[in-house]
Amino acid sequence: MNTALKRTSLHGFHLDHGARMVPFAGWEMPVQYTSILEEHLAVRQQAGLFDVSHMGQLRVHGPQAREFLDQILSCDIDRLYIGRAAYGILCQDDGGCVDDIIVYQIEDEEFFLCVNAANREKDFLWISRLATGLDCRVDDVSDSFALLALQGPIAIELFEKVTDHSLDGLKRFHATPLACLDTRILVSRTGYTGEDGLELYFPASEGPRVANLIYESGKEAGLRLVGLGARDSLRLEAGFPLYGHELSEEIDLLTAGLGFAAKLETGKAFVGSQQLLKNLTEGLRQRVIHFILDDRRLPRPGYPVCDRDGTACGKVLSGAHSPVLGKPIGSALVDRTALDERQPLAVAIRNDRVPLRVQRPPLHKAQG
Repeated sequence: MNTALKRTSLHGFHLDHGARMVPFAGWEMPVQYTSILEEHLAVRQQAGLFDVSHMGQLRVHGPQAREFLDQILSCDIDRLYIGRAAYGILCQDDGGCVDDIIVYQIEDEEFFLCVNAANREKDFLWISRLATGLDCRVDDVSDSFALLALQGPIAIELFEKVTDHSLDGLKRFHATPLACLDTRILVSRTGYTGEDGLELYFPASEGPRVANLIYESGKEAGLRLVGLGARDSLRLEAGFPLYGHELSEEIDLLTAGLGFAAKLETGKAFVGSQQLLKNLTEGLRQRVIHFILDDRRLPRPGYPVCDRDGTACGKVLSGAHSPVLGKPIGSALVDRTALDERQPLAVAIRNDRVPLRVQRPPLHKAQG
């Protein structure tokens, strides 16, 4: 069996800049260039440039594309218009999560979906099967695109400087096609860090050249190249879910605290909505929480979460060191009864029970 890792078009760029490469979701990707701490803080304080070209892109187009997507995605597609994006969930009939995605409306009958790298093939097959018999097509166009994320307080300023284009009119979760840097770029004001910034879709063959232009233009102002290590700690500080951790086939969007991404209140049905409404009516048995530890030890995925009696009432989903707080942070799936009773909770780390502080994200803005 061929287990060779796939590489993005920026692989050589990463090696030239000293990246440490690791396997991730079938790809060879940079985990860090200098240090996770330095890269993380650069995004919080100045800006960071990420290669996320391993993400998948699907094109859904045709006369019934809008109607179809409204039937299979949790978000309200009728609220989209050309240039508008939305965050949504692909659900199973039982409400479980197939994937979380961002959907863009490109033209009247054309939509563009960004999906998780590990789920690209699964999502394409899932969506294609559901589209059978409808007047729309689903194309996997992932290999055609490079995708860079430029994130941080000065990200917009840096992009405007290198391209000589103003983005004053580009709102959050909107996108616009631009002719700049000698190519065509779909510029989206979205991201996965909790900071303002952009995600840039453009031809894969242009990946190294465009990345180099942006990096060389911005590095004197504090722009840093950022790998997967800081990407994970940034998203966890911000409280964003990672598929396979805070969202999965077993953890639905309501349990994950993502009810805002579902059109349940509109009465419009989508795949999984009937079961989700039933779960809401009957009451959720578990809930995803975020927390801070006043300790040095990291909470690892799978570590038990215990109640005041030391009885397991949940498990850790994600854990990392927060460079901003200087403390471990994490997420956990916890029984609703323990939360409703406001019991003191702890993470079982080796033979100790380390008290956790439940905290609403963004964790890096927590007080005390």
